[in-house]
Amino acid sequence: MASVNVPDGLRYTKDHEWAKNEAGKVRVGVTAFAVEQLGDITLVELPKVGTKVEAGKTFGTVESVKTLSDLYAPLSGTVVAVNDDLASHPEYVNDGAYDKGWMVVIEASDASQLDALLDPEAYKKHLAESDH
Repeated sequence: MASVNVPDGLRYTKDHEWAKNEAGKVRVGVTAFAVEQLGDITLVELPKVGTKVEAGKTFGTVESVKTLSDLYAPLSGTVVAVNDDLASHPEYVNDGAYDKGWMVVIEASDASQLDALLDPEAYKKHLAESDH
Protein backbone atom coordinates (compact mmCIF):
# COMPACT_ATOMS: atom_id res chain seq x y z
CA MET A 1 0.00 0.00 0.00
CA ALA A 2 1.27 3.46 -0.83
CA SER A 3 2.28 5.63 2.08
CA VAL A 4 -0.65 7.79 3.14
CA ASN A 5 -0.34 11.10 4.95
CA VAL A 6 -1.26 10.51 8.61
CA PRO A 7 -0.30 13.67 10.54
CA ASP A 8 0.75 13.52 14.18
CA GLY A 9 -1.29 15.46 16.72
CA LEU A 10 -4.62 14.18 15.42
CA ARG A 11 -6.91 11.32 16.43
CA TYR A 12 -8.57 9.04 13.89
CA THR A 13 -11.64 6.86 13.50
CA LYS A 14 -11.80 3.51 11.75
CA ASP A 15 -14.26 5.24 9.38
CA HIS A 16 -11.42 7.55 8.24
CA GLU A 17 -12.34 10.80 9.97
CA TRP A 18 -9.73 12.84 11.80
CA ALA A 19 -10.25 14.90 14.95
CA LYS A 20 -8.06 17.70 16.28
CA ASN A 21 -8.50 18.95 19.83
CA GLU A 22 -8.49 22.76 19.88
CA ALA A 23 -8.98 23.76 23.52
CA GLY A 24 -12.13 21.74 24.15
CA LYS A 25 -13.50 22.15 20.65
CA VAL A 26 -12.72 19.46 18.09
CA ARG A 27 -12.10 20.17 14.41
CA VAL A 28 -13.17 17.23 12.21
CA GLY A 29 -12.47 16.21 8.64
CA VAL A 30 -11.82 13.16 6.49
CA THR A 31 -8.39 11.61 6.14
CA ALA A 32 -6.15 11.67 3.09
CA PHE A 33 -6.78 7.92 2.79
CA ALA A 34 -10.55 8.54 2.55
CA VAL A 35 -9.99 11.22 -0.07
CA GLU A 36 -7.79 8.84 -2.05
CA GLN A 37 -10.50 6.17 -1.94
CA LEU A 38 -13.30 8.57 -2.85
CA GLY A 39 -11.64 10.28 -5.79
CA ASP A 40 -12.64 13.81 -6.83
CA ILE A 41 -15.16 15.17 -4.33
CA THR A 42 -18.06 16.97 -6.00
CA LEU A 43 -20.41 17.74 -3.09
CA VAL A 44 -20.16 18.03 0.70
CA GLU A 45 -23.31 18.17 2.84
CA LEU A 46 -22.77 19.29 6.43
CA PRO A 47 -25.04 20.00 9.40
CA LYS A 48 -25.95 23.50 10.52
CA VAL A 49 -24.28 25.19 13.49
CA GLY A 50 -26.17 24.14 16.63
CA THR A 51 -26.80 20.58 15.42
CA LYS A 52 -26.22 17.92 18.07
CA VAL A 53 -24.09 15.01 16.86
CA GLU A 54 -23.50 11.63 18.42
CA ALA A 55 -20.27 9.62 18.34
CA GLY A 56 -20.36 7.03 15.56
CA LYS A 57 -23.51 8.47 13.98
CA THR A 58 -23.77 10.18 10.59
CA PHE A 59 -23.38 13.97 10.55
CA GLY A 60 -23.16 14.59 6.81
CA THR A 61 -22.20 13.17 3.44
CA VAL A 62 -19.47 13.49 0.86
CA GLU A 63 -20.23 12.81 -2.78
CA SER A 64 -17.50 12.01 -5.26
CA VAL A 65 -17.36 10.92 -8.86
CA LYS A 66 -17.25 7.32 -7.56
CA THR A 67 -19.66 7.18 -4.62
CA LEU A 68 -21.69 8.82 -1.86
CA SER A 69 -20.21 8.34 1.60
CA ASP A 70 -21.52 9.13 5.05
CA LEU A 71 -19.46 11.17 7.49
CA TYR A 72 -19.40 9.85 11.06
CA ALA A 73 -18.94 11.99 14.16
CA PRO A 74 -15.82 10.97 16.08
CA LEU A 75 -17.42 12.17 19.33
CA SER A 76 -20.67 13.54 20.69
CA GLY A 77 -21.40 17.22 21.08
CA THR A 78 -22.74 20.30 19.34
CA VAL A 79 -21.57 21.67 15.99
CA VAL A 80 -20.19 25.17 16.67
CA ALA A 81 -18.63 25.85 13.25
CA VAL A 82 -19.09 24.57 9.70
CA ASN A 83 -16.70 24.99 6.79
CA ASP A 84 -19.13 26.84 4.53
CA ASP A 85 -16.45 27.14 1.83
CA LEU A 86 -17.00 23.46 1.00
CA ALA A 87 -20.50 24.20 -0.37
CA SER A 88 -18.97 26.07 -3.31
CA HIS A 89 -15.50 24.49 -3.21
CA PRO A 90 -15.81 20.76 -2.39
CA GLU A 91 -12.41 20.27 -4.06
CA TYR A 92 -10.81 21.81 -0.92
CA VAL A 93 -11.22 18.36 0.65
CA ASN A 94 -9.11 16.85 -2.15
CA ASP A 95 -6.56 19.68 -2.04
CA GLY A 96 -6.11 19.84 1.73
CA ALA A 97 -7.87 17.15 3.75
CA TYR A 98 -6.12 18.29 6.95
CA ASP A 99 -6.35 22.06 6.52
CA LYS A 100 -8.76 23.93 4.23
CA GLY A 101 -10.81 20.74 3.73
CA TRP A 102 -11.94 20.50 7.38
CA MET A 103 -15.68 19.84 7.81
CA VAL A 104 -17.02 20.91 11.22
CA VAL A 105 -15.95 21.97 14.70
CA ILE A 106 -17.74 20.15 17.52
CA GLU A 107 -17.94 21.34 21.11
CA ALA A 108 -17.48 18.00 22.82
CA SER A 109 -19.98 16.94 25.44
CA ASP A 110 -17.26 14.65 26.82
CA ALA A 111 -13.73 15.48 25.63
CA SER A 112 -12.45 12.16 26.98
CA GLN A 113 -14.15 10.52 23.97
CA LEU A 114 -11.11 11.72 22.00
CA ASP A 115 -8.94 9.33 24.00
CA ALA A 116 -10.92 6.41 22.60
CA LEU A 117 -9.98 7.32 19.03
CA LEU A 118 -6.95 5.92 17.23
CA ASP A 119 -3.62 7.68 17.54
CA PRO A 120 -1.57 8.07 14.32
CA GLU A 121 0.31 4.78 14.79
CA ALA A 122 -2.88 2.82 15.50
CA TYR A 123 -4.56 4.39 12.45
CA LYS A 124 -1.61 3.46 10.21
CA LYS A 125 -1.84 -0.08 11.57
CA HIS A 126 -5.60 -0.10 10.89
CA LEU A 127 -4.94 0.95 7.28
CA ALA A 128 -2.27 -1.72 6.84
CA GLU A 129 -4.53 -4.46 8.22
CA SER A 130 -7.73 -3.40 6.51
CA ASP A 131 -8.92 -5.01 3.35
CA HIS A 132 -10.10 -2.11 1.23
